[in-house]
Amino acid sequence: MVKSNIHGQMTPGLHDLRGPCPGLNAMANHNYIPRNGVATISQFIQGTSHVFGMGLDLSAFLTVYGAVFDGDLMKWSIGGPPPGGLLGASGLLGRPQGISNSHNKYECDVSPTRGDLYEYVDDCIRSGDAYRLQIQQFQELYDQPLGPNGYDLSTLTDFRVKRFRRSRENNPYFFNGPFTGVAVQPAAFTFIYRFMANNSAEYPEGYLDGDVLKSVFSITGEPGSFVYSEGHERIPENWYKRAIGNEYTIPFFSLDLCEAAVKHPEFLAVGGNTGKVNTFTGVNVIELTNGVFDVKTLLEGNNAICFAFQFGQQAAPDLLNGLFSSTAKPLAQFNGALVKVLSSLRGPQLGAIDASQLRKFPGSKGAF
Repeated sequence: MVKSNIHGQMTPGLHDLRGPCPGLNAMANHNYIPRNGVATISQFIQGTSHVFGMGLDLSAFLTVYGAVFDGDLMKWSIGGPPPGGLLGASGLLGRPQGISNSHNKYECDVSPTRGDLYEYVDDCIRSGDAYRLQIQQFQELYDQPLGPNGYDLSTLTDFRVKRFRRSRENNPYFFNGPFTGVAVQPAAFTFIYRFMANNSAEYPEGYLDGDVLKSVFSITGEPGSFVYSEGHERIPENWYKRAIGNEYTIPFFSLDLCEAAVKHPEFLAVGGNTGKVNTFTGVNVIELTNGVFDVKTLLEGNNAICFAFQFGQQAAPDLLNGLFSSTAKPLAQFNGALVKVLSSLRGPQLGAIDASQLRKFPGSKGAF
């Protein structure tokens, strides 16, 4: 097992950016990426691999995705818009928004510790706070019955079921999108165990206890009186990352995704509430994909993640059209990263996707 060579932890400064991903916040606090919260593609790839044992294929895709949709093609913010912007030769039409403002693109409804886009709604704004940790959600996660490896995938999948049903029953604009619902949402849960668990000879796949969970999520205090210090996430002392040679790759993630979906097929139900709670309506996957997939085939092999990634590819031109004066360069960069992923997964190839079915869901803003 490899012990994380922890850099000195520092609390973020006044202008340092922190956002919805506790792992990225911790990396910035320990200077594995710049402490200001804005990093380049290579810095993200090197940092996530070194600190957490993320596979290079997974880190490269996620990093390029962030740079294209939330940054300036070279770097992006783990929080909100960087001070002064990142305008330059990349042809940006406006200021990069960072992942705190990328709901339905990089972030999703049904987060373990963050709210849905329309879940915690302030009367003065149209959408709610979807990037800060919600104490009551962390408390519910912490209270979950532990699995054989602590807060492992059995515990986190059960908690995901609760969060999914809570969104359906309480958020009139809950949206489970083809990319964010099928791929991003399971990552929000599986990454907790796969990247935060403490690895040892006794627990080669990792054991995640409450103290480590609290540290990485910036929580102090005791159950019932937890305190959240926004942006102060830290890597625990005496913590061992995934073993070298056992990096968490996209095929590994695809397996975790499918195992959860086989047990709970609602995870792959693309659709949403239609303006009132408990009005969840699913789209016809056969019509959405022009017959390439159906509900049954999504559960086979790597089909679910291939479907999700290819939807992202189909939606990219429309999303980028509002971000760049010319979409040629960002599309080429995104497609270049995606082609490598899809070729390794070997799933069915989609033609055009009928995204018009998704427009009836009021919570789908920004998804396509």
